[in-house]
Amino acid sequence: MDSWRAKGLAVGLLWLRVLMGLGMAYHGSGKVFGGQMDGFIRGVSSMGFPLPGLFAWAAALSEFLGGLLIVMGLATRPAALFVLVTMAVAALVRHASDPFQVKELALAYAAMAGALVLTGPGPIALDRFLGRWCCQKETVSTQQ
Repeated sequence: MDSWRAKGLAVGLLWLRVLMGLGMAYHGSGKVFGGQMDGFIRGVSSMGFPLPGLFAWAAALSEFLGGLLIVMGLATRPAALFVLVTMAVAALVRHASDPFQVKELALAYAAMAGALVLTGPGPIALDRFLGRWCCQKETVSTQQ
């Protein structure tokens, strides 16, 4: 990170990950820990999904755990992909007939998740730290 542009990109992706991830984790925590799962499962069932309990838990955990993983920059692309799919379903299926103002938050989260799927976490992330650590360890062991 030798240039201002590279530093700005690194900090910008960190900023995006932290704010987006905390927001997703907050929304998911209400479902997972806040006693909202029964209603959420009924809502998923009303959309016609098979195995609504499974899909509801998958969506809630993709919000909560996916959000936390994104904040840490750990398994960022897979976590962001799960969030992207979950938010796309929320915006385009659950809120299909609702006005844009209702869909707006889900679409914003989907856009942010999509950006992270495409860019990755940036250099300030556990993904990068663990990758460097793994690669250094392999390099040292192969030189011996």
